Amino acid sequence: MVFLILFKKYKMQNQSKDPLHGITLQKIVETLVDYYGFDTLGELIPVKCFNSNPSVKSSLTFLRKTDWARKKVEELYIKTLPKLS
Repeated sequence: MVFLILFKKYKMQNQSKDPLHGITLQKIVETLVDYYGFDTLGELIPVKCFNSNPSVKSSLTFLRKTDWARKKVEELYIKTLPKLS
């Protein structure tokens, strides 16, 4: 019993404060596409993968290779989180 209490206390203290912790890039893109759609997403982040024949698969391929674009997508996701609740 004491072990469980100590374990829960330890786990609560060591939880990540990073809002992206445990969230895959695919989940981020799918959530943003569901919320905004590719048209609005392409206006908010003007990259070809959102504007020209967009798909989640092509977006993931591009974002995994392009750090600056992935960072913009992650920032938009963090800003959008309160709206999703």
